[in-house]
Amino acid sequence: MKRIFDVLLGLALAPIALVACFLVALPITLEARASPIFFQTRLGVRERPFRLLKLRTMHVATPSVASHQVGTSTILATGRLLRRLKIDELPQIWNVLNGTMSFVGPRPGLPNQLDLTEARRRHGVFALVPGITGVAQIRGIDMSTPELLAEVDSGYRGRWSLARDLRILWATATGSGSGDAAAGASGR
Repeated sequence: MKRIFDVLLGLALAPIALVACFLVALPITLEARASPIFFQTRLGVRERPFRLLKLRTMHVATPSVASHQVGTSTILATGRLLRRLKIDELPQIWNVLNGTMSFVGPRPGLPNQLDLTEARRRHGVFALVPGITGVAQIRGIDMSTPELLAEVDSGYRGRWSLARDLRILWATATGSGSGDAAAGASGR
């Protein structure tokens, strides 16, 4: 049922997301002087790497590390707005439609986040399909606290509930959570 929900919601939101991405593509391209869309390798279910699709919100030279490890100076001016409104996540609807992600689940980590990967192994989080948003995100827990994040993410395991996913999606859409881990990082 969860997969059916993801596909139906993804198909319903895809046209809106496509228009929104198209509208912000030019400002991103002009500011970043690079493609407005990029792929980043993340760890999915059973630790399988996959390509996550995102709108560019940081300068091209920004290293591929967790956002809490980079300073706010790496964020583009357009990126600040996109991150605050969570528009940068819209291309991930493609990941939902192709089955590498779900709308709700643990946010996928980077392969170089070794502490997070180990904590998620211990807590069984890699049994879950990663999500665009999840319980940890609406509680303001980011990847800078890997053990706590893995513990909270593991709480999503169990029988799927449409009502729970809708509550998490609503909380995300209405601004719950910190939204931008890079905002707390020291500037470079």
